[in-house]
Amino acid sequence: MIGHDDTLPADLLLRAGILVPQDGERRVIDDAGLAVKGSAIAAVGPWNELAATPAREFLDCSGDVVLPGLVNAHTHAAMTVFRGLGDDLPLMEWLSGRIWPAEARLSAEIVEIGTTLACAEMLAGGTTTFNDQYIFARDVARAVHAAGMRCVLGEGVFDTPNASYATMDQAFERVAALEDSCRDKPLLTTCLVAHSVYATGHETLKRLAAMRRASGGILTLHAAENAQETALCLERFGKRPLAVLDGLGLLEPGLLLAHCVQVEAAEALLLAERGVAVAHCPRSNMKLASGMAPVTAMRRAGVRMGLGTDGAASNNALNMFSEMGAAALLAKVCEGDPTALPARDVLDMATREGAAALGLDNVGALAPGMQADLIALRRDHPALQPGFDPVSDLVYAAHAAPVRLTMAAGRVLYKDGRHLTIDRRELDLALEGVRQWARGG
Repeated sequence: MIGHDDTLPADLLLRAGILVPQDGERRVIDDAGLAVKGSAIAAVGPWNELAATPAREFLDCSGDVVLPGLVNAHTHAAMTVFRGLGDDLPLMEWLSGRIWPAEARLSAEIVEIGTTLACAEMLAGGTTTFNDQYIFARDVARAVHAAGMRCVLGEGVFDTPNASYATMDQAFERVAALEDSCRDKPLLTTCLVAHSVYATGHETLKRLAAMRRASGGILTLHAAENAQETALCLERFGKRPLAVLDGLGLLEPGLLLAHCVQVEAAEALLLAERGVAVAHCPRSNMKLASGMAPVTAMRRAGVRMGLGTDGAASNNALNMFSEMGAAALLAKVCEGDPTALPARDVLDMATREGAAALGLDNVGALAPGMQADLIALRRDHPALQPGFDPVSDLVYAAHAAPVRLTMAAGRVLYKDGRHLTIDRRELDLALEGVRQWARGG
């Protein structure tokens, strides 16, 4: 939102046809109103109670379903430049044979362009917040800040050289530099990132865990992603992946694990007991044939779970609506139970629970004091008709096409098919350079 008037109770007054605030009561409010002051929500309620609120701007979403912006709890935004590279391969062959060699040729410029493309895709699909783990993270931060999105991001730490750094000292210099560059950017939060127990050395993992405890933020990595990883850990370390992490002292609050497909019942209870969060990536898991994560069992045990797309190289989309539908359907197949993981739970994972998994307590719901991160979908879109149950429609029927408005921190970033913070002509020109780079030019 541009400008601010302290003399008015609201800077923006929004009218919603249907409001799904994802608040503690999980209400669905017909003909609702929402007032925004600065970057935060000032009031939420029936329209007849808020209609007379003086405000600098009025936004008519009376024909729309309005809900919190979606939270992508695990992705690698810049990997949009690898979309379609090495499809239809097993995880380890895909990583070692296609992705890691391509990443060795990356540059800061390519990463920034790829991240901008990801931001454009996510904004058009209703995502306002994402967790990003990649290299050249300062350039990721620059692109995200320009787009106006909210992000929890970190520099991925490996024990092997890559295009971003050649030594571990340089890796941790990158980590410190990212934190410095994000200090004056309120929508950007840094986190610590490792790849996995097999690609990041164990002394490095313990160092990252100590840094996380000192900072109070989160540490995230891939874990228990498929049977091959489990076999590798048993052969190399004599333990399953989660047991390796437990032995290193990493299973604690503030740890966010991506995938967690290979999780046994006792391990699910351990994750819950230790306060570890999980980012579930159903479409990536299916594409790489990693398996079906025991989501229902983990949630039943009390594990906090968010929902993520993973990168566009293994998905090949950054569409959280598709991810919600896949999560719900896959859980039912996994459990052999049509009541498993109902729509309400999936929507929670894509909003309030995903935000909590990222350590964010001010997004994921629309309530006074929360940040004004929201999206609006056209109710008249055929995919949302006839509209018996808005929550069901959002999870099982919606896709990116009905999204007509995306807002973060009270600022409209995307509206009616147009990006307001990303110059698509400049991006298209930059992408031509990416195509030449991808061809080896």
